[in-house]
Amino acid sequence: MSDLQAKPKIKVPRQPMPEQDPKERSHNFNEVPFGYSDETAVLEASRCIQCRNPLCVQGCPVRIDIPGFIKLIADRDFRGAIQKMKETNMLPAICGRVCPQETQCEEQCVLGKKFEPVAIGRLERFIADWERKSGQVDLPAVASPTHKKVAVVGAGPAGLTVAIDCARFGHHVEIFEALHKPGGVLVYGIPEFRLPKSIVEAEVDIVEKMGVRIHYNYVIGKLETIDELLGRFDAVFVGTGAGLPWFMGIPGEDLIGVYSANEYLTRSNLMKGYEFPRFDTPTMSGGNVATVGGGNVAMDSARTALRLGADNSYLVYRRSETEMPARIEEIHHAQEEGVDFRLLTNPVRFIGDEKGRVKQMELLKMELGEPDDSGRRRPVPIEGSNYLVDVDTVVIAIGNGPNPLIPQTTPDIETKKWGNIIVNERTLMTSREGVFAGGDIVLGAATVILAMGQGRQAARAIDDYLRRSDPTQLASELDSTLASYMSRYPDTTWEQVIQALKLVSDSVDEEAKQH
Repeated sequence: MSDLQAKPKIKVPRQPMPEQDPKERSHNFNEVPFGYSDETAVLEASRCIQCRNPLCVQGCPVRIDIPGFIKLIADRDFRGAIQKMKETNMLPAICGRVCPQETQCEEQCVLGKKFEPVAIGRLERFIADWERKSGQVDLPAVASPTHKKVAVVGAGPAGLTVAIDCARFGHHVEIFEALHKPGGVLVYGIPEFRLPKSIVEAEVDIVEKMGVRIHYNYVIGKLETIDELLGRFDAVFVGTGAGLPWFMGIPGEDLIGVYSANEYLTRSNLMKGYEFPRFDTPTMSGGNVATVGGGNVAMDSARTALRLGADNSYLVYRRSETEMPARIEEIHHAQEEGVDFRLLTNPVRFIGDEKGRVKQMELLKMELGEPDDSGRRRPVPIEGSNYLVDVDTVVIAIGNGPNPLIPQTTPDIETKKWGNIIVNERTLMTSREGVFAGGDIVLGAATVILAMGQGRQAARAIDDYLRRSDPTQLASELDSTLASYMSRYPDTTWEQVIQALKLVSDSVDEEAKQH
């Protein structure tokens, strides 16, 4: 047994991730972190103490065997590590880059109670990148065909996860994507410098190699309704996300040069505006750009503005840095790159010129009061503190609502007040028989890993639903179970078996009534 295997190196400090110099990266769209080398990854993995009760796994929405894959890295079995990872997560290169590990798995790390937590996300990214670069990409095992068909609406994180797991179960899966590229928010919302699109394409390529068919430019609710899909498929999953931008409702938001973050980032990311003039997508570049908001989308917008040539990129947020919902890493990177944070400040109106183009914003200073329903301290206006700032472009990044198209065209799918689809918490089935939903359309704007967690949950429920609705499958499973039981307990009488089956049947009926 090597020294590495024998004793975790808990006194070794958490290994930093090498990255581009802030002055250089603020002018390019190349990925900011370079990733771990083999040696650094092995050293970081050696810090894991291999807990008997790994709380990190409980902090992961998709329940990755974190100690398992990290031990394999420490043992230099990189291929074994990626295989262990893909038992529960088929999109590790994406998750390793954009998931908030610091508030999920790493927050639960036992080592972090006394020292810094193991860099779980960085190790996840490392092992996914190793696989891609090595060319040793293994496809997951797929069960025998069930001849059941599943339609997935939306190729975002939730939809891709459902498709992967349903394909693993042996079902025929087709994805219907409204855009011309798969990935949803991964391609239109997250910039290249945080998540290179080649990474998303490589992960999706595996999905297609598993036999999943993806239809592009196919808007369900326009080209075809959910009811029509149910005429061709045995089950439908809705993962259309939260793509409806919210605005502030203040004067001047209709001026030229005022964008939603969705449009601003879509122009730059999906439509390749950052590669102008090679791609002929117009974007507002140069001058003063103000982004309103404090989340990851706001950070993405403000950092994108710098790279598109802004003279000044302002981030306007009505609370303090402590209350910002963005990842600490993203806040840190934005500050390093020169984004000008205007905290405890809120716009009250935008002012235009004679051509209807935004030229100024009026800001009002705030102070923090008592906590509101979110647990953060409420911003309170300071009367008479108004002042003007010259701006050429404004990006509103205060959140998004669920896409309304599916609920509008499927009236018997029940929704909440703000349009989120209502689902059974256990099965994620909607009020429409055979229709399931998950991700941001249910949760509201959430994280990639939470959407994936719901995708896994929905896939299991869909598989269960399809098998329960197939008498042939049920009969086969029952025959197999009875044969196994009778071989183990040969003295059991058929009367006892029938009695047990009746008890099970009554229990299932009672559970069905409750749900």
